[in-house]
Amino acid sequence: MEIKRVFLVGFMGSGKSTLGRRLKHEMSWNFLDLDDVFEEKFQTTIKQYFADYGEDAFRIAEKECLHDVMHLENVIIATGGGTPCFFDNMEVMNKNGLTIYLKLSVETIISRLSSGKNVRPLVADKSGDELYNFIDEKLKEREGFYSQSKVIADAEILSVDAYVNIIRASSDLSS
Repeated sequence: MEIKRVFLVGFMGSGKSTLGRRLKHEMSWNFLDLDDVFEEKFQTTIKQYFADYGEDAFRIAEKECLHDVMHLENVIIATGGGTPCFFDNMEVMNKNGLTIYLKLSVETIISRLSSGKNVRPLVADKSGDELYNFIDEKLKEREGFYSQSKVIADAEILSVDAYVNIIRASSDLSS
């Protein structure tokens, strides 16, 4: 069975969107950021949606967006950091494509988030120890979901070429 879609999963700041854009060029596939799909569909920012409706409503709407992209082929999809952790999202992604968990340490995530915290609703008001503790706790909560991915990748060391090889090898193995 040829792989037709790749889902990049991992904590916010793990590089899913950046890697997805680079894989798009290397593989000549399409790339979608599920956050962008959400904002286009609901005509608002995720931050504003969170403020207006709360996280529970956001997660329901996010699931809807995930299902909206399931028919697409030759696509790399960067999911939101919480996407795999709600409803049956992880199971749906595993059944419909190759899931790759971009695994990073808490310290690396903090370093990456430091410059863009204000656009991330879950961490916008946190700094220092509070930010570390929040990320550490959330990562521990989510690890069980992320680890259900078909591939667990050390995102601190792998190159784009390594990911391309993983995707191609996984496609060959499933044939």
